Amino acid sequence: MLQQTTVTTVIPYFHRFIADFPTVQALAQASLDDVLAAWSGLGYYARARNLHAAAQWIAGPGRGEFPRTASTWATLPGVGPSTAAAIVAFAFDVRAPILDANVRRVLSRYHGLTGRDAATLRRLWAYAEHHTPGTDVATYTQAIMDLGALVCRRTPDCHSCPLAGDCAHDGQTITQPKPARPERHAVFAIIEDAEGAALLVRRPPHGVWGGLWSLPECASLDELPATLRVLGVEGGAVAGLPPVRHLFTHFALSITPVRLRAVTIRTTVGETRDMMWYKRGVQHRPGMPAPVRRLLDQLTKTEAS
Repeated sequence: MLQQTTVTTVIPYFHRFIADFPTVQALAQASLDDVLAAWSGLGYYARARNLHAAAQWIAGPGRGEFPRTASTWATLPGVGPSTAAAIVAFAFDVRAPILDANVRRVLSRYHGLTGRDAATLRRLWAYAEHHTPGTDVATYTQAIMDLGALVCRRTPDCHSCPLAGDCAHDGQTITQPKPARPERHAVFAIIEDAEGAALLVRRPPHGVWGGLWSLPECASLDELPATLRVLGVEGGAVAGLPPVRHLFTHFALSITPVRLRAVTIRTTVGETRDMMWYKRGVQHRPGMPAPVRRLLDQLTKTEAS
């Protein structure tokens, strides 16, 4: 959960997730829909899918125990070499060098490396191997990760660094401003039947919001009629809603919500696993993207006021 997500954001999700899935066996036996629902709002949903798949591998026939080697962990979905090394270091105090983004920044500055090519990466792995001690591995691993996260940051605090006396870095960092996120646009259709249930469609298993239940969407209002025809939607009163902006790591999504009420639909929803009617505030909420959840919650609050 902490990959590219802050601790303060993760804490409540972590407690709820552990309450829902207290063991690796419970997680393995849960449906992917339930796992995605518990993850909904954290983003980077491939993490949840990988976690679920890894739990199923660990709890699979003939296993049932956590692997003890970094090489085995690295074969599991979503687990790279650094994550695998950190797992065995923290869980079993097994010696295994890590090279996540924070550690890479520390070692690059300490040894005066500036490149990002394959040769530089190999040298960094060699340095990571060299510096990792034979004992107290968990303590060292936590320390170097925290050093990168709290002191040796993008703009380093060299005066507070315990390694400053031996570090090759001169203490001067030119911090380039982050480029503006490119803007993308989408129309989200809130399609409701006569009882107020909203039509949800399952997104493809990969890509943004992979596997989540979302609102039907299209690129522009001009494309909305064609999208409705594909879904078999007919009639209904159309109303525009205030626009919504959602930030991803690499782009911003500008959403134009459109509400269609009391529609009829030719498709028999429920006979396909990729469409469902969702009754707001009544049934269990499936895993859905944060802006979709906020849109539906806002409608519920508006109607209640």
